[in-house]
Amino acid sequence: MKEVYGKQCLARCITFRWRQRYDAGHVNIKYLPCPGQVHVVTNSAKISAVNELIRQNRRISTRQIAVELSISKGTVHHIIHKKLGYGKVCAQRVPKHLSENRKTVRMGVCMTQLFLS
Repeated sequence: MKEVYGKQCLARCITFRWRQRYDAGHVNIKYLPCPGQVHVVTNSAKISAVNELIRQNRRISTRQIAVELSISKGTVHHIIHKKLGYGKVCAQRVPKHLSENRKTVRMGVCMTQLFLS
């Protein structure tokens, strides 16, 4: 079969697995749902609670948020990055765009750190 089909040939273990399923009575050719990680389910209450915690303390970690709200770290990560669109800069969650005044202040802090070291 490898000579005829080349790289597109099925592995022997897959054909054996299909045969075992057929012998067990599974004659449907559609894929069965695989066990695995549950899809992340979020609602507006969880999203607003995470947003409120971040606004109170921008240095809060995902683990602390997960413990506070009794949800998984993966769900917290999904809410922060996908739903709220936050990113992390220097261990602090900040909006993506800074005003000119904030840029000047940050530049001044960086310059003083260079001269002190």
